Amino acid sequence: MTPAINSAKRAGIVYHIHEYSHDAAADSYGLEAAEKLGVAAAQVFKTLVVKLDGQQLAVGMVPVDKQLGLKQIAKAAGAKKAAMAVPAEVERATGYVLGGVSPLGQKKRLPGFLDASAESFATLYVSAGRRGLEIELSPKDLLVLSQAQLAPIAV
Repeated sequence: MTPAINSAKRAGIVYHIHEYSHDAAADSYGLEAAEKLGVAAAQVFKTLVVKLDGQQLAVGMVPVDKQLGLKQIAKAAGAKKAAMAVPAEVERATGYVLGGVSPLGQKKRLPGFLDASAESFATLYVSAGRRGLEIELSPKDLLVLSQAQLAPIAV
């Protein structure tokens, strides 16, 4: 069990775990997950960590076939600018390795933003805390568990 799965379990929400054989040579972990799980890339969300105004870390969740808009997440967070966080800082703050960062069960609770496109799905897939492991849950439950806000952050 990962901290992400434990978080969902403790909350008593409906969720499903999906495991697949991860290929370390895959160009995109998120697109690999969508392909191996047989779901639309727009329904699989990657978790990215940014640094707002050079200080505060925040989490952005966007479909794996899109990119995180740095201007968009900065605006949603009420910051002037956002930049991708340094990998070591991401791993230290979240407790997860890159490619397996989950929006759930992180070491430090970071402000989170879920792309507004999530509303169009009954369920979403996000990392369950390691490469090759996804958790499927409703967008509403993801927002509640991650304490995230819905915002148009994908480009």
